[in-house]
Amino acid sequence: MSEKRPPGFKTLAESKLSPKEELLMVKSGKTNFTIGLPREISLDENRISLTPEAVALITARGHEVIIETEAGNGCKYSDHEYSEAGGRIVESPKEAYAADVVLKIEPPALPELEFFRPFQMVISALQMGNLKLDYIEKLQEKKVTAMAYEFIEEKSGGMPIVRAMSEIAGSTVLSIASEYLSSARNGKGIILGGITGVPPTKVVLIGAGTVTEFAARAAISLGAEIQVFDNHLYKLRRLKHSLGQQFYTSTIDAGLLSASLKTADVVIGALRAEKGKVRHVVSEDMVCGMKPDSLIIDLSIDQGGCIATSEITTHSNPVFRKHNVIHYCVPNVASRVARTATTALSNIFTPIILRAFAEGGVEQMIFSHRWFMKGVYVYKGNLTNEIIARRLGISHKNIDLLLAVRDSL
Repeated sequence: MSEKRPPGFKTLAESKLSPKEELLMVKSGKTNFTIGLPREISLDENRISLTPEAVALITARGHEVIIETEAGNGCKYSDHEYSEAGGRIVESPKEAYAADVVLKIEPPALPELEFFRPFQMVISALQMGNLKLDYIEKLQEKKVTAMAYEFIEEKSGGMPIVRAMSEIAGSTVLSIASEYLSSARNGKGIILGGITGVPPTKVVLIGAGTVTEFAARAAISLGAEIQVFDNHLYKLRRLKHSLGQQFYTSTIDAGLLSASLKTADVVIGALRAEKGKVRHVVSEDMVCGMKPDSLIIDLSIDQGGCIATSEITTHSNPVFRKHNVIHYCVPNVASRVARTATTALSNIFTPIILRAFAEGGVEQMIFSHRWFMKGVYVYKGNLTNEIIARRLGISHKNIDLLLAVRDSL
């Protein structure tokens, strides 16, 4: 007796139940804005502005993030991670620079500025110490809007990116000092800190900001003797209060500073720029008076340096000797810990970007929030930063005046 089968069974059997491939439907929606993350070309720059997790948050809101291939390699983020997060990987920098907003770590080099079109926006560092007239002229020619992230403030008045990178630099600088005091690096062969029966290492810190706060805390915990110099008494008081310790502090008096340097094992320069440039508070004669094989770390070098003998170095060739004193003058110290620095930057950039896009774009954000506006130094080809104008000897326009006529620019 033959078995009865349901209608259509023969057809199903003949098809051998072969599965048919079908593309998974993805959420569709209009892309509102595009963000470009080009690969950094500056020597030893390993950071990137956004983590894959941040890219996922941004793309989930309907925006597009364009990442140049291998842009995250320096901080161990792969193209695959960014692609899985919703980013679009491109092969050429030109494609990444085609975005509405270009987000970088280092300022775009002059050849990179050729990729820009009028009225694009770039957010990056500015590095006042290396700023040249031809760079500003090229930005003006391209009619771009350029923001320096070290100028961007938060509502409370602080500078979040400067603070974050300063925390990293201050936390990292003592490991650098320990490395170059060691015999393995042809240093003095002394431990950074102190042990029973051995006099402690003496660390002189110039500047009483965030870098010094974190460096001083690390030095004290190791048992080092610290001395801090700064011309702002309120900063010195705040530092003492923050650390909860008694230690030597002084205003920057040439005689007192010179005497301290003569017995210092490590000197850390961490002065913030005032009116666009850090001044040299340590002269070449003072350096000549320092002990042989002592160490200078000038963390102000990206803004010109606060020590007369400082010259910019790189992570691949970080030190030189002058007057038998070791000098470490790498401008992007945070790049030594690129993944940590990238995460810190991404944590700051992501909410700002999401808020800007929610308010109608970065330009709308500029004119809606003065704390954000402070980051702008070129607006649609118009130089708006007075400090830069004075330094380069050129004219500028007040951004508040441009507010009234921005639609016609």
